[in-house]
Amino acid sequence: DWAEDHHDVELMDERGKRLAKARIPEGVAGIAKLHKMVGEQLAGDAAEDTEVVVGIETDRGPWVGALIAAGYTVLAVNPLVAARYR
Repeated sequence: DWAEDHHDVELMDERGKRLAKARIPEGVAGIAKLHKMVGEQLAGDAAEDTEVVVGIETDRGPWVGALIAAGYTVLAVNPLVAARYR
């Protein structure tokens, strides 16, 4: 969930099982916390072959740039479509 001062994130495996959930701050501290959360879920040698896919409610900005720079696949998700899916 995208907000001005924080973001609600959830990490899931390829089957959709929730691995972690957190509210993280905006800015560099939040980006660092997200990278740490992802890193904690990746184990050993398999980490190199693991694709991290991020669904985010925007297609631009510093967060998107940081996620792409980290090697994550970033997909912009329209929040209205996501709400209808639920």
